Amino acid sequence: MGEQRLNLPADFEFGVATASYQIEGAVHEDGRGPSIWDTFSHTPGKVVHGDTGDVACDHYHRYAEDVALMADLGVDSYRLSLAWPRIQPDGKGPAEPRGLAFYDRVVDALLEHGIQPAVTLYHWDLPQPLEDAGGWRVRDTAERFADYVEIAQEALGDRVTRWITINEPFCSSILGYATGRHAPGAREGDGALAAAHHLLLGHGLAVQRIRAAAAHRAQVGATLNLQPVSAVSDREQDRAAADRALLLSNLLFTDPVLAGRYPQLARSTYAALTDFGWLRDGDLEITGLPLDFLGVNYYFPSRVRAAPYQVEDPASRTADDLGYEDVVDSDEERTAMGWPVDADGLRRLLRWLHDSYPQLPPVYITENGRACDDVVAANGHVHDPDRMRYLENHLRAVADATAEGVDVRGYYCWSLLDNFEWAEGYAKRFGIVYVDYETQQRIPKSSFEWYQRVIRDHRRAAAS
Repeated sequence: MGEQRLNLPADFEFGVATASYQIEGAVHEDGRGPSIWDTFSHTPGKVVHGDTGDVACDHYHRYAEDVALMADLGVDSYRLSLAWPRIQPDGKGPAEPRGLAFYDRVVDALLEHGIQPAVTLYHWDLPQPLEDAGGWRVRDTAERFADYVEIAQEALGDRVTRWITINEPFCSSILGYATGRHAPGAREGDGALAAAHHLLLGHGLAVQRIRAAAAHRAQVGATLNLQPVSAVSDREQDRAAADRALLLSNLLFTDPVLAGRYPQLARSTYAALTDFGWLRDGDLEITGLPLDFLGVNYYFPSRVRAAPYQVEDPASRTADDLGYEDVVDSDEERTAMGWPVDADGLRRLLRWLHDSYPQLPPVYITENGRACDDVVAANGHVHDPDRMRYLENHLRAVADATAEGVDVRGYYCWSLLDNFEWAEGYAKRFGIVYVDYETQQRIPKSSFEWYQRVIRDHRRAAAS
């Protein structure tokens, strides 16, 4: 690879990220209740090869080994998520002490190695009893989320100072309640839009609870997965399609969180689908509470053209049926997920945020990485040059954005470990550490060693 030294701020933070259902396993241990992903993954046909998170990376029992890997890597911070059903099996009521004790052990192990925990409070594993009562479609779930957040903050807030309320509400609402690709697997219109709103409301209520308890000691933010969006041509219909794509992927979430509003385009686009009856007076003041930081997850850009709607009647469409399709050129590099590789898209996205929202808080890249078809060679090594190149180019895009005035404070590589990749099961590998799921052996890949050098070289440069 090229020169390891990057033109990033001296105090720039490097980290890795994971998520509870993707790595923990132990789904029936120590009082944990079922989540929507337990139900979804055990439903035939929903996940590749019928894979589930029942065992995953067995992080519940092997967390000490994984923390030791992070210490060897040299990261400043580790972004983990708490499993709501491990802490509140029914999504409400008293805490399960054994679940809290697990996260106590993880946080203490991190701190013993000088690694700052960045805790995500919701990374998609909604307790199944709450979904049975309506899930994110209903306001009560946002209120129950705030109660759960208060429990987590009370238990861990003496040691955890960086909190991420929700992760990728686009995926939870649109992929979960509109396309049906993710749990709970619904295909709805108004229900998906209500879910998006209640996720953001839950985020705002969580901000209130954390700040009430922790005051100045806590940094609070949210993580949104966003894309730079463009039309494939200057045709009016393609430009209009790009506007709708930007609405669905970005503005439905960035406007309520960063500006305390819904864009007018949302009201006109969805006029036949919803009356916005789930939006109450005062909600947008809550969703738009000022943040200490914004987490941004970036994987690929969106280039779109106009396409026929899937359903002719606007009132019967799902929330994602907006008359456009993504276009990927046949000669473009793609990841093992089929996603186009465009590192400069991250710079463009950060500039779009900076230019669109004058009150944009500091930014952390809370996920970025790629899936590769990794194999263990005869010598026991896993060489992944495509991932190293991907990470280097995206870090350089972050450096370019900071040079253009965007306040980016840190970068979390997705992911520390190969893991349960949602609807793709174990078929896709994002980790910088290879996991043999049969033996649970961890094998650091070439990208692990590369990232280790990047971190070390940055620190040396910052100290000189």
